[in-house]
Amino acid sequence: MPLQPVTRRSVPDEVFDQVLTEVVEGGLSAGEALPSERRLAEVLGVSRPAVREALQRMAQTRLVEVRQGGATTVRDFRRHAGLDLLPRLLVRGGRVDAAVGRSIVEARLVVGPGVAALAAQRAGRTLQPALEAQVDELARAGDDVAAQHAALAFWDTVVDGADSLTFRLMFNSLRAAYEPAIGALAPLLAEEVSQVEAYRVLAVAVGGGDPDTARAAAERVLRPATTALLTALDALTEETP
Repeated sequence: MPLQPVTRRSVPDEVFDQVLTEVVEGGLSAGEALPSERRLAEVLGVSRPAVREALQRMAQTRLVEVRQGGATTVRDFRRHAGLDLLPRLLVRGGRVDAAVGRSIVEARLVVGPGVAALAAQRAGRTLQPALEAQVDELARAGDDVAAQHAALAFWDTVVDGADSLTFRLMFNSLRAAYEPAIGALAPLLAEEVSQVEAYRVLAVAVGGGDPDTARAAAERVLRPATTALLTALDALTEETP
């Protein structure tokens, strides 16, 4: 897809998203030089300061390398980028990238039980009152979106209990990728958040300092929605031209 004039005026974001799409879809290859700031501004119909800001953001996410006084080149984001790029990759041009969505869902199922086990081991009873209150909040949720927010609060507490900076930053990035699409994804996750008693078992296992039970309970909570989401994402992939 060739670069097009920007029509909406969240300008640096629009520039970022267009270049990112070109990179992900192969229009721009790793090692390839971007057009000059002036040329990008002309093609996109925006100001040079807006292009400069977008390029700075891309450099921060390691999508491009900006050489002082030289060309700006595309980097292999699969080798150099971090989780901070994930929200941008998940939703581009108003559409969910099914492949990125699949990778998030798979990571969630693999990481979640381990985080729960670590929280049980490290925090145990100090977490139990908060977790039980959050399960009660989940039970009171009036719709799918409210239930998702209650579940996110629950997992936020579990991640805190794990006391791992790496898991905290991973959770932050996954949450940032997920929340913009929460309205669309909530129906697919409804089965998961309807398992109030499964969440309660998980809360008791973590709060009781039982890592093995916490791991198994987290798997039980996360597995059904993972299967549903992967099925839906496979269908989305088949529909995408």
